[in-house]
Amino acid sequence: MKRFLFLILGFVFISALGTACAVIYLSKIVNAPLSIQSESLFVIEPGSNAYRTVKQLRNQAYSDIPPMVAKVWLKFFATDTSVKSGTYALAPGDSLVDVFTRFTKGEEHLFSVSLVEGLTLKQWLETLKAHNNIQFDIDDKTLRQTTNTNADWCCQAIKHNEGLYLADTYFFTNNTKASAVLARAHEALIAFVDEQWQQRALDLPINTPYEALILASIIEKETAVPEERSRIAGVFVNRLNSNMRLQTDPTVIYGIGDNFDGNITRKHLRTPTPYNTYVIKGLPPTPIAMAGKAAIKAALQPLETDEVYFVAKGDGSHQFSTTLEAHNAAVRKYQLKR
Repeated sequence: MKRFLFLILGFVFISALGTACAVIYLSKIVNAPLSIQSESLFVIEPGSNAYRTVKQLRNQAYSDIPPMVAKVWLKFFATDTSVKSGTYALAPGDSLVDVFTRFTKGEEHLFSVSLVEGLTLKQWLETLKAHNNIQFDIDDKTLRQTTNTNADWCCQAIKHNEGLYLADTYFFTNNTKASAVLARAHEALIAFVDEQWQQRALDLPINTPYEALILASIIEKETAVPEERSRIAGVFVNRLNSNMRLQTDPTVIYGIGDNFDGNITRKHLRTPTPYNTYVIKGLPPTPIAMAGKAAIKAALQPLETDEVYFVAKGDGSHQFSTTLEAHNAAVRKYQLKR
């Protein structure tokens, strides 16, 4: 009887030892780095299950884990096996446990698109259309749906979408619709402008946040030098307060539209359009480009200055002047000599 009991205990011990060894082996296998040499994208199609995903990893040479080992791990040890379809990043050093954590949580790889300040909506749409991971769905109807008509200053009476999106870099999952990216850019703009409007300088010749966007778009087109933005804003504010025309070339060019050949002429400056600030007084009717945060801040918090003129030096920066005489001298120095 004792011998039989010892045999039973021995069998149990050996079985437990074998099970422990198997568990240790299994844990070592599923926590070992997969065969990923560089960051790669891995697509899980809709309808895929956990075992099919492991098989796909093996077929694409990311894993050499034996099928039976994978089955045992999935059935008895994996915390979650509900993989979610999508595009995921695989990185060197990732184990089967690591990637499955990502797959089951739906932590997809994020792509990015930079919607650059100073460009027009037309140029942005070209950027979105050219992006391989964006589903381009923009037409007149979807474009209208990207703006928030519930904002008290935008956009029920505004039929022109130029300037209604915040220039920034946006992240998204694969096959996100272009309209969804623009909708996010619009919501970001509304939130940022509402915040900055509450902090605006006193006595600005700007009556609405929309007018601030118009001014910000002009500032964006006039300079790419960050430290000049608030100074140029100060010049424009001084001109508006003095009932002077803005006389800024980018508005003229925007009014010419697709017919502009890159050469602005005296005839262009004299030809009336709603955007020709050499002819009209005050701001043009809409923004002329997309603005970023810095230009919007500059429009609402301009530098206090006596300057009412500036001219491009040819190196991206500008010469600022307080008198017409000094401005004409700067024009002769920096423009006519070129």
